[in-house]
Amino acid sequence: MRTVPIVPVALLVLFCVIGPIAAQAGQNDSRTVRAERRLPAVRASAPIKIDGALDEADWDRAPVARGFIQSDPHEGEPATHDTDVRVLYDANNIYVGVFAHDPDPRLILTSELSKDFNRESGDDFEIVLDTFHDERNGYVFATNAHGAKWDAQMINEGLEVNENWDALWDVATRITDTGWYAEIVIPFRTLRFRGSDEQTWGINFQRRIRRLNEDSFWTPLPRIYDLDRVSLAGTLEGLQGVRPGNDLRVKPYVLGSAGTSSRVDVGTDAQAGLDVKYGVTSGLTWDFTVNTDFSQVEADEQQVNLTRFSLFFPEKRDFFLENSGIFQFGQGRGVVFGGGGLTSGRQTDAILFFSRRIGLSDGGESIPIGGGTRLTGRFGNYSIGVLNLQQREGTTTSGTNFTALRLRRNVLANSDVGVILLNKNENGPLFNRAVGADANFRFFNSLDVNASAARTMSPTSAVAGSGSESMGNASFHYRDRRWELQSTYVRIGDRFNDEMGFVPRTGIWKFDSTYGARFRPPRLSKWLREIFPHLGVTNVSWLNTGELQSRLIGIHTSINLQDGSGGELGVDPTSENLIIPFRINRRRGITIPIGRYDFNDWHATWRTNASAPFSVNGRVDVGDFYDGHKQSYAGGAALRLAGRLNASITESRNQIQLGEGSYTTDLISARIEYGFSTIAFANALIQYNTDAQEWTSNLRFNIIHHRLSDFFLVFNERRDSTTGGLLDRALVAKVTQMVAF
Repeated sequence: MRTVPIVPVALLVLFCVIGPIAAQAGQNDSRTVRAERRLPAVRASAPIKIDGALDEADWDRAPVARGFIQSDPHEGEPATHDTDVRVLYDANNIYVGVFAHDPDPRLILTSELSKDFNRESGDDFEIVLDTFHDERNGYVFATNAHGAKWDAQMINEGLEVNENWDALWDVATRITDTGWYAEIVIPFRTLRFRGSDEQTWGINFQRRIRRLNEDSFWTPLPRIYDLDRVSLAGTLEGLQGVRPGNDLRVKPYVLGSAGTSSRVDVGTDAQAGLDVKYGVTSGLTWDFTVNTDFSQVEADEQQVNLTRFSLFFPEKRDFFLENSGIFQFGQGRGVVFGGGGLTSGRQTDAILFFSRRIGLSDGGESIPIGGGTRLTGRFGNYSIGVLNLQQREGTTTSGTNFTALRLRRNVLANSDVGVILLNKNENGPLFNRAVGADANFRFFNSLDVNASAARTMSPTSAVAGSGSESMGNASFHYRDRRWELQSTYVRIGDRFNDEMGFVPRTGIWKFDSTYGARFRPPRLSKWLREIFPHLGVTNVSWLNTGELQSRLIGIHTSINLQDGSGGELGVDPTSENLIIPFRINRRRGITIPIGRYDFNDWHATWRTNASAPFSVNGRVDVGDFYDGHKQSYAGGAALRLAGRLNASITESRNQIQLGEGSYTTDLISARIEYGFSTIAFANALIQYNTDAQEWTSNLRFNIIHHRLSDFFLVFNERRDSTTGGLLDRALVAKVTQMVAF
């Protein structure tokens, strides 16, 4: 008999009642201060030179935003070292001048010089601009004391953060005896905003002092929120007579390549292509691509699969990452509890649109894309996404057209409802379609409720058997300063066949829930930041019989220290019910027989301060495993030098003893990144996988020779780890040139 999840439903009802009280108690101060945080922008009377000096007379006329307030570690207290911010503008640009006070600038931590640097591993300054003042969406810009740049589009207060959005902007920095300066210029054509004669935007600033592990904001935020919580941002006012512009960008590329392979004849090649971006309106962007190329993209990080289901590999190609959030469907926010692996299953149970299905084979090999177009953005209360791409015929694939249509409407204060349509047409009679509708609601700034339903359509010959072609899910997530709770129910039909998505298993219903409480003992606050015990329960059953497929109960406690180090202890009682044999290792021919298996996995993790010049991390898992035992060990070390060199190496080993045999897998990954400056970088990723019996190397050199224009030199190689023989090798040189109108 199927059980009804009474406890989670009761908890949802309970928190719907007490949520407003808890949330209101924590936000009265934030909303009161927010009303007072108003910053006038001053029109510059003379040109502003971006040199990090802030020595023009107009800077002295601009009002100063200061009085930053900590969110962590001491929420509500003044920042240890304050920050002064001023805003100027002219007909074409908005300027932000920053002075970050620091009595000992020798201790300023700069982690990287590269584009889209790791903001959390060093000191930085960040800006969020809510240009439509809708308290939902915005643009985020960040820099560090050495002028590295990071930018992103933020949608629905962080529900989607597109870090691969590349903006036209610039920054110059300077370190002095009393702190560091940043002078930032952002062209108005980079942004989207209404065409009003006078603009009022939402704005907030964040300062991170990494050696203190301290985050502070101009408009204060509770520690459970980030800069993307623009509904609590301050106000930028006084912008008059400015326009966003058309923002037409043309970006052609040329490349030459040479390679060799043990399987096919590669030889040399030359290609050219073109990307065009056009701002149709103040909120809509139209992209065109011809002969799309992704040769500069970093290789996938390899994984060892000890489960019955496909592994998830993230999208890394810029064209698909930019504005990708508009196509996200029914997933809600990513929820990760601690460091032991408890994650809300809704994130990967059914990703309706997964762009890696386009232009990549199941093995991750590139399939040429002839061209396509994409229209994304907002129009009034609507978010729109239209994508059409033509995949060329490959050695083992036919020519295929992919279409994705997405429409979402804002409702209430910070919620939305939407629909999606996907269509895949191969040359010939084969097709695959999916339609769906979803709703995402936020209540009291602490409670998210999500629901979605979808159905697929394919030829009868494409999906054998009988059963439903639909899926649906419902979830909630609650978080305040103490409690964090989430619960998800997913139902996926036997014949649900989404060929443009990622659906690891079908014909199941799944209930997933996690509950945790965060504690910060005042008596231990000198060294301990937080203790977070949490419990997770995941139950998966077959849809047609109701019989258990798998169950995981996670009992974990994680701790975080004030310097950023921390760890976790936990146990995961697990049940797996196999109705067909499970071939766990194909190369060695090891199979686990049919039957029900109950076993426990114990784990311990630890990491030192990742911002230190040298840091280490490790994890140990031991316990029973199906009809045998498993011991897993993982360790890593990282080296950071002068903000230029970042090197790391990780090694994971699985020792598996089963009834049908024993085996050991090793996976070693070494990564080196060196920043010659903020416009020249070298990267290397070298991997060794005993299960795949391969060594792989991915070496990349990148120079930004002009704004958003690059030169790439990429070397890829694979070798057989048992013989040392070459499997394939390629060298690619690529140049892009962006022209803005």
